[in-house]
Amino acid sequence: MKAGGSLKPATIETVTAKEHFAYQEGQSVFKFAVKGMADVSAELLERNKLTGDDIAWLVPHQANLRIIDATANRMGLPKEKVMVNIQKYGNTTAATIPLCLWEWKNQLNKGDNIVLAAFGGGFTWGATLVKWEY
Repeated sequence: MKAGGSLKPATIETVTAKEHFAYQEGQSVFKFAVKGMADVSAELLERNKLTGDDIAWLVPHQANLRIIDATANRMGLPKEKVMVNIQKYGNTTAATIPLCLWEWKNQLNKGDNIVLAAFGGGFTWGATLVKWEY
């Protein structure tokens, strides 16, 4: 937001100028998301002494296909190992990973190594390694 809080408190001018709305600088958010999600996913593999060959599936947050592709590339994963459904639903925020797991449930096998990776509001990101058990 351009105005609000203690730095630039609300005035008739800031309200009239519509400075109290959140906006996003798309290019900088994209770069940050690619770096955050891709780096943490690659680090996860490294910490566990794994490579892309050891991973059955990457289940990424479905915000942007280019972010998903960059994360898979950084992990050394082919597209065939990446769950993508953004073309069907768009960005469903917190539901993206559970939706993918539900849609691919018949292709998940006991013992599969799966990486769940996300980038979200507040510039938060993370990844976790899951051993599929059913």
